[in-house]
Amino acid sequence: MKVFKEEQRFTQTWLHILLVLGSIIPIYSIVTGWMSAIDKSLTANSSSLISLTAILLVHVLIYSCVLKTKIDEHGIHYQLFPFHSKLKTKKWKEIKNIYVRQYNPIAEYGGWGIRYTLSKKGIAVNIKGNIGIQLELVNGEKLLIGTQKKDDVELVLHTYENKIKIL
Repeated sequence: MKVFKEEQRFTQTWLHILLVLGSIIPIYSIVTGWMSAIDKSLTANSSSLISLTAILLVHVLIYSCVLKTKIDEHGIHYQLFPFHSKLKTKKWKEIKNIYVRQYNPIAEYGGWGIRYTLSKKGIAVNIKGNIGIQLELVNGEKLLIGTQKKDDVELVLHTYENKIKIL
């Protein structure tokens, strides 16, 4: 049996630039505030420390995110670490339709990450790009898992087409 595995991280240049630029001014303000403060009150230092910690936590969160996807004879497994502690599985018997499609992450789901919509689009779990594995489940729910390996996914899905109906 064929097995597909993929790991994705936030590696977009625009994201790195946005994080750096979005951190420079707050960090500069905090550091210059510390250096120029005549009265270094505990409250001011605590607020600055909390702000620096928040900025650092955002960076750690973004850079620690990993989307793992696995397709095998049991079904489709996915995990967006650190939000999912273990792989989540959609078994083949739970899937009514599955196909790879192009989508607009911002217009359809509001961006990247774990995205819940109130529309009929369902849930998206993605890190980057605009190609995803669209699952339509037997219970009517929809799940889109982002991928950077469209051709590899399609080949593996055709291996399991006897387990589900592939569009």
